[in-house]
Amino acid sequence: MATFFRSANLASRVFDRQFLSPRPGATVNTVRQFYENLVPSYTIYDIHCPDYSFRKFTDDGKYLVAFSQNHQDLIVYRPIWPTFSCNEPCDSHDLPPKAKKFDSFFKQLYSISLASSNEYICKDFFLYMECHQFGLFATSTAQSNDSSATEVLFMGYHQLRKLLSILLDDGAILDEKAFRNDFINLAHSIGAYLYEDLLCIVSLRYQTIHVLQIRDSGNLVEVRKIGAFCQEDDELFLHSHGQAARDVSFLPSIKQRLLSFIFRKTWNEESDQTLHLKKKFYFHFQDYVDLIIWKVSHSTEQNLAFFAVYNMETTDIVSLYQNSSEELYSLFEYFYDHFHTNPQNSSHGNFISSHSNNVHALDQLRTIKNKASSSSQFVKKMMASLPYTCQSQSPSPYFDLSLFRYDKPNVVKFKIKPGSDSGASDSRAKRISSFLFHPFFPLALSIQQTYMQPTVVNLHFRI
Repeated sequence: MATFFRSANLASRVFDRQFLSPRPGATVNTVRQFYENLVPSYTIYDIHCPDYSFRKFTDDGKYLVAFSQNHQDLIVYRPIWPTFSCNEPCDSHDLPPKAKKFDSFFKQLYSISLASSNEYICKDFFLYMECHQFGLFATSTAQSNDSSATEVLFMGYHQLRKLLSILLDDGAILDEKAFRNDFINLAHSIGAYLYEDLLCIVSLRYQTIHVLQIRDSGNLVEVRKIGAFCQEDDELFLHSHGQAARDVSFLPSIKQRLLSFIFRKTWNEESDQTLHLKKKFYFHFQDYVDLIIWKVSHSTEQNLAFFAVYNMETTDIVSLYQNSSEELYSLFEYFYDHFHTNPQNSSHGNFISSHSNNVHALDQLRTIKNKASSSSQFVKKMMASLPYTCQSQSPSPYFDLSLFRYDKPNVVKFKIKPGSDSGASDSRAKRISSFLFHPFFPLALSIQQTYMQPTVVNLHFRI
């Protein structure tokens, strides 16, 4: 029972630690429990800071990434802890002026221009390689008024111009890869996924998955394209037989792999293969041909969508699930952590809570499921988060459900208010607040945006 009623006194817990040694391998868990006593306790409202768009902290806590309001420049800060002294005893309501400045918490390392006059930085896209401290950024161009029918189809998506690899420590541009007339869903990095040194980018316009390797030097090297061709020599083979195949229209290789998988699966399901193929395969053949590679979003809750598991080495489709599949939902519920990767070198990233590793998160998910009016619609809604967005979860201990559980009014550890009660001139104005938590400091930024009013940045920290 003692583990459920840990002391709220930090000094007492430090004293207890001298007598109680954690179990082997559980030292990190024991240390993280101290965050229950180390919570943000003070807020500086509307702190004076540059008019930038703050993106996120890197998962190792070394950098705060921001963009200029015109989305032309990248600004990188180093988080620092303020040092100040009081001539007389002071409390949290009587901090010296120096302690209330933005530059007392963050040191600007540099500001560099990444975009030319006719392009802008995709402010929602940023991926970080912690092992080399490389940052990946993208620039795009605005769609013209005389857009073609194809461009109208991808209206709202970024028309990617170039991808840049940057060393965050000094802002050196290590490499860049240009894209021509391509559309990528870069909002919240949806159309890109980083795993170790491999970066996958989904081209909506050309229905191609670009697989790039990020070398130790920061260079971006394309190692494979999956779409029109799957094997590295597919294109060479077709060109060598070009005379015979001049008037033949081929399906993209990835589509051919999908159709072959569906055919074999349908053939093996029933004893009367001919009749079954007519009903399940040939009748829907054109629907399968018309499928496109897309990042599943909320719109697919009403539409037919599939999830395909593809083996890049063998170029085979391993399995195929419809977005209402109970089997896929079961995998999603019990093996959720396999659908995304946590930071490789971050001890904090290994504690990101999910319903497959935390009983409280699982309890929340099942409560929502039990309240859903339609099981099928609930499954589709949950599947809409797949494939899971890369590096979208904060490793902050304040999101660890083993330490802090939200929406429990009888057990309040700390509270963060994103705005001052007297700060808003019009209480009817809609205010949108977003939070950026440092991965291990008791430090957070809350950015409050109100229509037709300046953005307000608040700083929450422990003193």
